Amino acid sequence: MIAYRTAKGVLIEDAGTYHLVPEIWHRFINDDDILSKIEEYRKEGNHITESHSIQELKNAILTPIDYQEIWASGVTYYRSRDARMEESKEAGGGDFYSRVYDAERPELFFKASPHRTVGPGQQVRIRKDSKWNVPEPELTLCISSTGKIIGYTCGNDMSSRDIEGENPLYLPQAKSYDRSAAIGPGVFITDKPLPSTTRVELDILRGGESVFSDKISITQIKRKFEDLVGYLYRECSFPYGSYLMTGTGIVPPNEFTLRSGDEIRITIEPIGTLINTVE
Repeated sequence: MIAYRTAKGVLIEDAGTYHLVPEIWHRFINDDDILSKIEEYRKEGNHITESHSIQELKNAILTPIDYQEIWASGVTYYRSRDARMEESKEAGGGDFYSRVYDAERPELFFKASPHRTVGPGQQVRIRKDSKWNVPEPELTLCISSTGKIIGYTCGNDMSSRDIEGENPLYLPQAKSYDRSAAIGPGVFITDKPLPSTTRVELDILRGGESVFSDKISITQIKRKFEDLVGYLYRECSFPYGSYLMTGTGIVPPNEFTLRSGDEIRITIEPIGTLINTVE
């Protein structure tokens, strides 16, 4: 089932049926026993049957975040390791990425606060002081305050590759700025691991034409999700829960950079498609 944040509450979509839950997002999603809570709402019979009401709510979906933080993990795919080594070799930082790929401790970094995050249909940004910018499509974990993985969503970790490549210490500037993160459209809630066939797909449209597309299976992620969460929660508390982007294995060619007006489409089934345009 998928939970969407709306101005009227939480919209639950489950096998063609819809329920509107009158709860604030972080109170709803930050619950280790969320499936039981949803079942109780089901029993109350608060179904939505009018197609126009369902469409009205789906047209007004908000970013699925209110008080949570977004963190990210890097170099979790072999392809990402190679790309980071290539972009930073002149700065002498290439070896760092090779070492972290094989290390026990993962790379984790703060990505975005709620006010720097956008949702479906909203605009992401590229830095004005950067000339090489790409989206990074990532399966994103939705985690409770106790460290339990509640569900999954689509994430876009916007990145300025020239800034990060100039010096690895510039990573926060390359990754964290206004509207540098997008998540959504909703959270796929489940207590089971995602199927091994799950794929992350990226399509970038320019003037209505596809200028880059690729896809990758999540089986190519080197690290276990539970290990990533374990390191993130070792010395950090998240009273409202958190999101963790799990890295990207899709890297556009070096000659590619985003332009204003580009449409970024990130699809992960069964979550859906996150669509954003570049300001």
